Amino acid sequence: MRIQKAVITAAGRNQRTLPLQTLIDRDGVEKPVLRIILDEVLASGVEEICVVVSPGDEPAYAKAAGDHAGRIRFLPQTEPLGYAHAVYSAREFTGQAPFLHLVGDHVHTGAGTKRLVEVAQAESCAVSAVQPTRESLLPHYGTVGGQRVAGRADLYRIERVLEKPTPTEAEQQVLVPGLRAGHYLCFFGMHVLTPSIMDILGKQLAGSEAGVTLSTALAELAVHEQYLALEVEGRRYDLGVKYGLLAAQLAFALDGRDRNEVLAQLVELLALRKAEAV
Repeated sequence: MRIQKAVITAAGRNQRTLPLQTLIDRDGVEKPVLRIILDEVLASGVEEICVVVSPGDEPAYAKAAGDHAGRIRFLPQTEPLGYAHAVYSAREFTGQAPFLHLVGDHVHTGAGTKRLVEVAQAESCAVSAVQPTRESLLPHYGTVGGQRVAGRADLYRIERVLEKPTPTEAEQQVLVPGLRAGHYLCFFGMHVLTPSIMDILGKQLAGSEAGVTLSTALAELAVHEQYLALEVEGRRYDLGVKYGLLAAQLAFALDGRDRNEVLAQLVELLALRKAEAV
C-alpha cells in the first residue's frame, strides 16, 4: 500500500485562522503554520494534498501555502457540520486510495509523520499515531484500547476507540496491558486511513450528523479491518489553546539552530523578572 494523498482539515470556526499564523521554524525561517504542516507532509513522501477550508478562505490559504500552492487542492466545507464532516468532504479527492490525515491547528516536533506513513505502507492498513497520556488529560483526546503487536514495542492492534472518555470509562474499556499505571494511548493528531473510513463516515453522517465524530467512525473501522496504533516520539502543540502559538514557537526555537540564542534570552528574561520580584 502506497500513501500518495493527504487531507488537512482547517475549516473549523475556531480553527480556520490558525494555519495562517506565522511561526519561525527550526531553520530560523519565518513561515505560516500551513507551510510548516505542508513541509511535514511532503517530507513523508506524500505528493497530493487537499486542504479542507471554510468557503471563501481559499485565497488566504493559497497565499499562505506559498510555493506549494500549485500542488494543493482547496476544498470548501459547504456547511459547518463538524470535524468528521470536514474529513468526509474530501471523499472525492481521496477516492479509493488510502490517505494521510492531519489537522490544521496542531503542529508537531519529531519525525512522527514520516514514520507513520512508513509503517502504514509496510503493514498495508490504517494506522494512527498515539502517545501514552496521563488520565487527567483524557477529556482532550480520542483514546484507543488494544494489545501490543508481538515483537514490537511501539505498535498496537486497536480493538476499541473512545472519544474523550472519563477515567472510569477508560479504565473499563481502553486499558492497554504494559502501559504505566494511569496512562492510556491517546491520538497524536495524525492518521493514515483506508478508503473504508469514507464509507463509514457517509453512513454515520446520513444517520445522525450531530452525534458523529471521527472517533466513532474509527471505532467501527477497528471492527471491520486491521487498524493499528503507532507510538511516536515528539510533542504536539494545539495552537487553539491559550498560549498555544507561544508554546509551539518555543518548541521550534529550542529544537532548532537558534536554540542557544533563545535560551540566553529566556535566562535573561527570567533573571529580570526575579530581580523585579525582590
